[in-house]
Amino acid sequence: MLPLANTETRRQLLGRASRGLGSVALASLLNHDLPAETADLESQAAIASSLPHFAPKAKRVIYMLQSGAPSQVDLFDYKPSLDKLHLTELPDSVRQSQRLTGMTAGQKNFPVVKSPWKFQQHGQSGTWLSELLPHLGSVADDLCVIKSMHTEAINHDPAITFFQSGNQQPGRPSVGAWLSYGLGSETENLPSFVVLLTNNSFFQAQPLYDRLWGSGFLPSKYQGVKFRSTGDPVLYLKDPTNSPEIARRSRLDRLARLNRIQSEKVGDPEIESRISQYEMAFRMQTSVPDLTDLSDEPESTFSLYGEDAKTPGSHAANCLLARRLAERGVRFIQLFHRGWDHHSNVSKHLPVLAKETDQGSAALLKDLKQRGMLEDTLVIWAGEFGRTVYSQGNPNSFGRDHHPRCFSIWMAGGGIQPGISHGETDDYCYNITTDPVHVHDFHATLLHCLGINHEQLTYRFQGRDYRLTDVHGEVVHKILT
Repeated sequence: MLPLANTETRRQLLGRASRGLGSVALASLLNHDLPAETADLESQAAIASSLPHFAPKAKRVIYMLQSGAPSQVDLFDYKPSLDKLHLTELPDSVRQSQRLTGMTAGQKNFPVVKSPWKFQQHGQSGTWLSELLPHLGSVADDLCVIKSMHTEAINHDPAITFFQSGNQQPGRPSVGAWLSYGLGSETENLPSFVVLLTNNSFFQAQPLYDRLWGSGFLPSKYQGVKFRSTGDPVLYLKDPTNSPEIARRSRLDRLARLNRIQSEKVGDPEIESRISQYEMAFRMQTSVPDLTDLSDEPESTFSLYGEDAKTPGSHAANCLLARRLAERGVRFIQLFHRGWDHHSNVSKHLPVLAKETDQGSAALLKDLKQRGMLEDTLVIWAGEFGRTVYSQGNPNSFGRDHHPRCFSIWMAGGGIQPGISHGETDDYCYNITTDPVHVHDFHATLLHCLGINHEQLTYRFQGRDYRLTDVHGEVVHKILT
């Protein structure tokens, strides 16, 4: 009987004998614009020769995901009708036996609660925004506010997983991983997909898991790289031995030769991913310290983003860092800001979150625009669902429960029409009346802005061709330039 170390699995044998996946993976390493390794060489060749499928309007994405679900009733979807409906019972004809969460399913009454904050129109577009977003109002003419988003998930984890991967169940690649796989990288010194988390201490903040920016069944080289706000920006990036660069380069070359010998034996694409990531880590040892050192930014930058931009891990600081990443060619930059899950005391908690995110988000748009980058950078601000118009608990200290049936997001730049609102909801801000946009439609439109036909970006896994939008999704042409 052969020793275990010398045996091969059937999949390894077939891969080595008939597919040559190691050589395909190595070829993709030498050309960073090619997509990833796949188990089907014909599919790989077809993808590589056709991406992008048409001329893109956007080269990169900055996606600010507001974990916990901001209230569209209080921020974006102005409903003067609620003044008269305030504290009246939400009609059954409007609620339509909608599924409720366990937090309000036991309520006997569902009193409508109007927004405590005033709305006003901004810019030549006349976009309605809450008084909680004064800085965003200054860039209203750059925004496309989508008021007719909807999803199936009613709880946070499946909902945010759905927004991130196109499926409510874990295990699929994140949208950033799909883009990294499909379009490759514009830079050799930084990852194509970077994740920034805002520091948060809100007691109801939802947890965030690494799988939300993971690569799923794609090779691991396409997962997001999380930057930290304290200590080293990227874990294990420093060489603990403080070896000179020539010694580190020599070690890395020898290790790569050993890995390639093993790759030729077993044909495992993950070995090539490991080689690639070692090389990236070597280059990041120089590029990341330069990237995260904000001392070269003029004082006018901090006047634009606000004093919070000087505090590492704040939303404003991450917005500034996102701009610096975009300048350096990072393909997909995702910011996560937690704390929007307001089941009680909306009047107390929502202004805090709005203030934390308002100036930095608006400054990012202004900064990109003045640098000539907004036209080819797609900027997104979104949560995983919305909030109910009816009160959760006491209307005097009201909360708002989860509401997947309609909610609002905004997009700007990169092929999106500026200064428009898309879709409408009813007088109760409860149901969509015109132009619904599903999460799959959102993903299809995002890919379209980057020159990708969402039906053609696929990856074969376990005998099936998968895609971000699964078997759904329609591009929302009405919001495109």
